Amino acid sequence: MRAGIRGIASALLGRRARRRWVHLVLGGALLMPYWLLSTVVLGVVSPGEGPLHTVVLQLAALVTALPMAAVTALLPVVRVLEGTAARALCAGAAGELSTGPSRSWAARRRTAAWYVLHLFLGGVVSGMTLAGTPAAAVLLLPDRGVLTELDTWWQQHGHGIELPPAPVLGAALILLIIGTNAAAGSLLARSAPALLGPTPDERLLAAERRATVLAQRNRLARELHDSVGHALSAVGIQASAATRVLTTDPGFAAEALHAIEETARAAVAELDAVIGLLREEDGVAEPAGPTLAGLDDLLRQLAVTGVRVEASLAPGLGRLPTAVSREAYRIVQEGLTNVLRHAGPAPAGLRVDLWEDRLELELTNPLGATRPSRPGGGRGLRGIGERAAALRGGYEAGPSADGTAWRLAVWLPVSSAGAR
Repeated sequence: MRAGIRGIASALLGRRARRRWVHLVLGGALLMPYWLLSTVVLGVVSPGEGPLHTVVLQLAALVTALPMAAVTALLPVVRVLEGTAARALCAGAAGELSTGPSRSWAARRRTAAWYVLHLFLGGVVSGMTLAGTPAAAVLLLPDRGVLTELDTWWQQHGHGIELPPAPVLGAALILLIIGTNAAAGSLLARSAPALLGPTPDERLLAAERRATVLAQRNRLARELHDSVGHALSAVGIQASAATRVLTTDPGFAAEALHAIEETARAAVAELDAVIGLLREEDGVAEPAGPTLAGLDDLLRQLAVTGVRVEASLAPGLGRLPTAVSREAYRIVQEGLTNVLRHAGPAPAGLRVDLWEDRLELELTNPLGATRPSRPGGGRGLRGIGERAAALRGGYEAGPSADGTAWRLAVWLPVSSAGAR
């Protein structure tokens, strides 16, 4: 019982209710210029005197002020201002509210509807607060001398019904103001997501942007994995080889240390390039990187680690489109890195064939004892699949038919014009 009473009191007088009251009073303040303009115009068009004419004039001014407010709410910036105020003051508004200006007529119409609702309810609550609060204070005063006119009027028009005690009327008036504020604030909070939330087109555009950013991040992640991962694997094996023959074959050790230096320098350069792309303020650009023209350097680095690659490269690889050549290089690099990680310094075979509209890559190596005998793998094979899929190609990876070798095959489409 007490919990229920506390909940009702919080809903009527709590922090949320007070913030919503400020929001509604702000709407009443925004209504005033339109209402005053309507009052002046209607007073000129329909002059008159008397209490009844004044009341009718005020109500008519309210009716004509709201359409004027709706017209001004069609300005795109109104959505930003109203959304900011709703997020800050219309506490409890469930759902996502837009942060940008109206970019379509659908969004502008929704904003106009919200603006009219905000100003109308704000005008009601503001008027009740400004007029009802002093009236309630007067009714609650112990001196009833100030209520003489009210008593006289009620005796003339009350049709014999006894007027309730003044304190009761004052308390009822206060409860009416508080209840109206709570109801109006709740209505605004429920209407905010529907009227100030993103339109279907905006949601679709936001989803496309998120998908684009995610694809760019995945691409950069693959670049880091393939370039830095390969460099670290190569450096580790080269350092191990140099350590083993440091005293017995100083020449080979020096060559391995030189290869480590070159590999580390190249890895740092690629890492700087990728980090530079991450820091771009206007979006992520297309990652730069080596192409198939740099395969000779890659094979030479691997030779120092003990991986002998028998390569069969088709002529004309330099005429490939840059995007295809770059992705093909990364695929070969990752495939050879897997050879280093899982098979060690084992011989490998690389075949690169270029047809009229198709580039084929095949990498094979003996299936070592530590090589996983499953077609899947870690991030490397997944990255190869993503690279091939991005170019609408495909790949296969797994043990050969006789079970003696591991085979990675990738095919990428190449347009005839691009190949030429």
